[in-house]
Amino acid sequence: MLLDTASLYFRAYFGVPDTVRAPDGTPVNAVRGLLDFIARLVQDHRPDTLVACMDADWRPAWRVELIPTYKAHRVAEETPEGPDVEETPDTLSPQVPVIEAVLDALGIARAEAAGYEADDIIGTLATAAEGPVDIVTGDRDLYQLVDDTRGVRVLYPLKGVGTLQLTDEELLREKYGVDGAGYAELALLRGDPSDGLPGVPGVGEKTAAKLLAAYGDVAGIVAAAEDPRSKVTPAQRKRLLEARPYLAVAPKVVRVATDVELAPFDPALPSAPRDPEALAALAERWNLGGSLERLLAVLRA
Repeated sequence: MLLDTASLYFRAYFGVPDTVRAPDGTPVNAVRGLLDFIARLVQDHRPDTLVACMDADWRPAWRVELIPTYKAHRVAEETPEGPDVEETPDTLSPQVPVIEAVLDALGIARAEAAGYEADDIIGTLATAAEGPVDIVTGDRDLYQLVDDTRGVRVLYPLKGVGTLQLTDEELLREKYGVDGAGYAELALLRGDPSDGLPGVPGVGEKTAAKLLAAYGDVAGIVAAAEDPRSKVTPAQRKRLLEARPYLAVAPKVVRVATDVELAPFDPALPSAPRDPEALAALAERWNLGGSLERLLAVLRA
């Protein structure tokens, strides 16, 4: 089981009241909410291994170089020497180091790599996995990794993590008209305002699916647009040809990396905390209460 950790703690932050606080009044709603999410996921799905995948860089420079608008609207502060600062709620940012410390004390594996997003870590681990993989994320971008043959599916939270959409290729074909591999192509054609991806003007989800069904992939679509004998409509041809510079670079930006070099880690689910003293201190300092106890009970079971 691979967790898109930031996606989940954002959901926890907005789903758990900020009246859940530490003794000093600091909100810990994202911390406790994430612990409850993990407890429920482990209880319901009993994964053999679990990795909390992290964003070492939520807006990698190599993606921005190709498409400058990539996540630009979410930049709170530009940082020349490292990752830009992402615009996040004032009371969420301080909770992220607490989440990391608690996961480390529990012994739940965290994986990240400089210059890459959590999506890329997930892509790398899912591609290398020898058995079935469940990816837990609220980000549809990761639908591109769904692969029925290899048993890779996305568990997409509809309401908390108690109600999950089990996303396989049958569901993708039903909802979007593409399989897992085709989802990235559909996404870049359609565009995604939340990620600053412009897409091809006038090409929505249904048109993108039809073009992919007819011509296979983005390269095939561009080739058809360049061929005056093809059945691409004049309006579509004009838009696609004008979008060639974008279409030349968008696949690299939208597709997750699958070959990130990662430091060694142990993905096995712990049955007991790795550092009980540190965990006890964190529990007291941050008022982790029942959320931590529930997770510990599930891990022991």
